[in-house]
Amino acid sequence: MKFALIICTYLRPTPLLKLLQSVDKQTVYPSQIVIVDGSTDNVTLNLNLENQFKNVCYFKVTVADRGLTKQRNFGIQKVAEAIEVVCFLDDDIILENNYFEELLKTYQVLPDALGVGGNIINESKWEFVGDNYKASLREFYFDGWKQNDGSRFILRKAMGLDSDCPPGYSSMYSHGRSVGFLPPSGKTYEVEMMMGGVSSFRKKVFESINFSTYFVGYGLYEDADFSLRVAKIGKLYLNTAAKLHHYHDGSGRPNQYTYGKMVVRNGWYVWRVKNPHPTIQHHFKWHAITILLTVVRFSNIFTSNKRIEAFTETLGRTVGWWVLWFNRPKRSL
Repeated sequence: MKFALIICTYLRPTPLLKLLQSVDKQTVYPSQIVIVDGSTDNVTLNLNLENQFKNVCYFKVTVADRGLTKQRNFGIQKVAEAIEVVCFLDDDIILENNYFEELLKTYQVLPDALGVGGNIINESKWEFVGDNYKASLREFYFDGWKQNDGSRFILRKAMGLDSDCPPGYSSMYSHGRSVGFLPPSGKTYEVEMMMGGVSSFRKKVFESINFSTYFVGYGLYEDADFSLRVAKIGKLYLNTAAKLHHYHDGSGRPNQYTYGKMVVRNGWYVWRVKNPHPTIQHHFKWHAITILLTVVRFSNIFTSNKRIEAFTETLGRTVGWWVLWFNRPKRSL
């Protein structure tokens, strides 16, 4: 299958170079690599990536096309006509050598797939325990594997507010468990949400669906919004055999206050994409979980070394929640 890779980058020349070096080692190489650079400086431009790596098309965009979703939509327009599958990777990713080979294999085995995601393997510690394992409150168990659960999920379970869906699905009150909670079993799982920075889609998807320009700049949860809309018309999968590493780079990220507001407002937006007409119970659970997670973040002021970041993010989440009552996000697809 002919496939293209789109990488949207912003002020991350060194991580981007490391990603491309891992792409260069792939057992199956992209027919086209589209780099969409929104940087405000020329450091990435001066790397001359088109001369260092095969099939690279580099574009430096102006402020009109800057921002994750805008850059992705820009990149899609530059994909060659013959391309069948479009892959997306964040610029702070490192691939296992057979990542693309495993990803494309999924489309061949499951011809109904409109999208396939990859598996980040360096962010969770799993242990295989077999069937019929009884997980404690502090553990998460799925398909024969377990890992220690985070404090926010332990509290949610204790209060009856945990997701009632498997990983990769959004409940009717949102706040689901991401595909990061799928174990490294080597299996392929059907999902309705994918992480945008480790995703791929058949090119025909973009004939009717684009990334929403509501998610300006950093674009938090833009991947959930897009994949939920694709899942309404076809099948999405996560192939845990398509492995990669995500090394979160701090450059190019918003400040913690802005991030906190985005968590709440963008989270509300994605919730209403999945559930445009929530019941009173769904309303209650969404707001209850949002408040609980804000309290958990507030507690980090006293339990972590990054107290200022915890305080400013808590403030952003609180402001974001209050503003929802008189200024809710408007759909913009």
